[in-house]
Amino acid sequence: MPLNAFHRPWASCLLLACPVALPTLAFAADAPTTLPTVSVSARVESVAAFDLPASLDVVDLRADPWARASLPQALGSVPGVLVRERQNLAQDTQLSIRGFGARATFGVRGVRLYSDGIPATMPDGQGQLSHFALAAGDRIEVIRGPFSALHGNSSGGVVQLWTAQGHAPGSMQLHLSGASHATRTASLRLDGGSQDQATGYRVSAWRLDTDGYRDHSAARRTLLDARLSHALRDGGELKLVGNLLDAPDAQDPLGLDRAQWRANPRQATPQALQYDTRKSVRQGQLGAHWRQPLGSTATVHATAYGGQRTVTQFLAVPVAAQASPLSGGGVIDLDSGYGGMDARATWQWGDGNLELTVGASAERQDQHRRGYENFDGARLGVRGALRRDQDDVVSSMDQYAQAWWRMTPRWWLQAGARHSRVRFRSHDRYITTANPDDSGRVDYSQVTPVAGVTFAPGPDLRLYVSAGRGFETPTFNELAYRADGRGGLALELRPAVSDNLELGAKWRSPSANAQLEAALFRADTRDELAVARNSGGRSSYRNAGHARRQGLELSAQARRGRLGVQLAGTWLDARFRDGFPFCAGAGCTVPNAVVPAGARIPGLPRRHGLLRLDWDGGQWRTALELAGASAVNVDDRGLASAPGHALLHLQASRDWRYARGTLRGLLRVGNLLDRRHVGSVIVNEGNGRYYEPGPGRSLLLGLEWLP
Repeated sequence: MPLNAFHRPWASCLLLACPVALPTLAFAADAPTTLPTVSVSARVESVAAFDLPASLDVVDLRADPWARASLPQALGSVPGVLVRERQNLAQDTQLSIRGFGARATFGVRGVRLYSDGIPATMPDGQGQLSHFALAAGDRIEVIRGPFSALHGNSSGGVVQLWTAQGHAPGSMQLHLSGASHATRTASLRLDGGSQDQATGYRVSAWRLDTDGYRDHSAARRTLLDARLSHALRDGGELKLVGNLLDAPDAQDPLGLDRAQWRANPRQATPQALQYDTRKSVRQGQLGAHWRQPLGSTATVHATAYGGQRTVTQFLAVPVAAQASPLSGGGVIDLDSGYGGMDARATWQWGDGNLELTVGASAERQDQHRRGYENFDGARLGVRGALRRDQDDVVSSMDQYAQAWWRMTPRWWLQAGARHSRVRFRSHDRYITTANPDDSGRVDYSQVTPVAGVTFAPGPDLRLYVSAGRGFETPTFNELAYRADGRGGLALELRPAVSDNLELGAKWRSPSANAQLEAALFRADTRDELAVARNSGGRSSYRNAGHARRQGLELSAQARRGRLGVQLAGTWLDARFRDGFPFCAGAGCTVPNAVVPAGARIPGLPRRHGLLRLDWDGGQWRTALELAGASAVNVDDRGLASAPGHALLHLQASRDWRYARGTLRGLLRVGNLLDRRHVGSVIVNEGNGRYYEPGPGRSLLLGLEWLP
């Protein structure tokens, strides 16, 4: 099948034909069940997610035996969300929501991340998914659209992981699996609590070892995660959470150019082998959350956290490129301490018809950044002479308020605003006659209002409209290098500010066990941040004028007896509305090309979606998934692209029930038809090595013990 098969009529079912079949399946259901009630962290405590004027999804990690395997499998059913495994554990999973976050060259930016209420996004907007404890996960909550802005800087969307809470009696869960490319995973989870249920605990450990799909991509990750909860007087609760991540020497195969990808998608670039490119990460953090009702109408919440993260990364920066006295070398050494707190109070009046929340938050990150040469004489890929030494501080202070009001039995209003101030400070300790003092500072502030109205024509239908403003500051990595090649921070960069509009509809039928949601959205951004040049292993950025992201999301699910169907489809048109100069080529220091107005924002397919059919036979469960994405531009000018693809996945499980628990066998065949495809792209890679190949047909076998 050709690589552009996603354009074929049968694959277009993901976005067009399949919704027609859903009502037929839904209304023919012969075993009515009640749809689960969920609580979404939208800072509205008395209102169900279904009634809010926003796109909110909750993924129940307990319901699907495969949802905890990886984030792409957990979030594949959420429209507007694009999660791409890079087959490279030296770099974090790529995540974007409605086009925000697509240009991140590593980690996650433009999307706000939380784990058990603790931010996994730093004050500058750079986040990591590596310490998400999916093995202990209970649910993942996703917020898209204007109301994401109430979470502050870089909130193009919000993803929150909540782990399970322990209860008495104690229980144990065990997972073991083996997969293609010598991939082994093991996890252990212990839950328990006091007999009166006042205290509960949950401890989990997870380990991954893999040789990797590609050459030079072996990795090992160990994650320990714990949660302790204790009930207080008068309905209060105290929760303590902590986790530790250890990921030593994860090999980085780097991206491939198009010829390399076509010749052998499993190869690593020669530069990766030459410089032994790799990355080590170690992170530990602790957090606490306190909730206490005050009488019958008020509740206070307080969260505090702190942690330490160290990163050492060996890059493939050529020796010649480090000859410049301004070079930061080819080895990055980061040692970061971070912490923060959030406090808010909520009042409810009139039997839940009016709810008001007021709060404030503060965060700080202290980072010691050093750079070294990646050579020592003729030896490459080793730590050499010091070339950079600086102390960076990022801090933020926010205040926010939000209200929800049932104006009439059918009309409901939600509105809020947040004021954010983000401050960057850098103190340069590496000063020579040829490398002057590059210390600097810059402050950003922004007010982000948002409002939405919900109309309820009937008990199972909601229509809504919402609008708001969000913003993205440059991260410290984007401020680090000036576009003109001079030393010092890029203090001239401005935050990107977006005006967001959404129109949506939600329908559900508890009697038929079906639901359908659709949303039209638009985000107009001014001062869009874009790559100005790539040179010598460094990326610098500029404000690229105006950009627009607009599209349609559709999700549906239904079940008839033992057969279920689920659909998630996204159409997205993301473009630069203004042209801007661009530095093409790895050695360029002065812009030599122009990105024309109307060019598509790279890293984003125009269409992507998932269709899933599953059968639940009690002891046996099977599922067939069709996942697809259209072509993706890989550079701002649109001169190169990764072709679209459609992949078929098969999974099955078998339960053996015993008096003390259940033994479950797991089988998954990924990319069943063994189609060659590009799994992810490196946007604007200066050497043209944009492509990170996805794996061919792969097999996973596993066993689980469940209480």
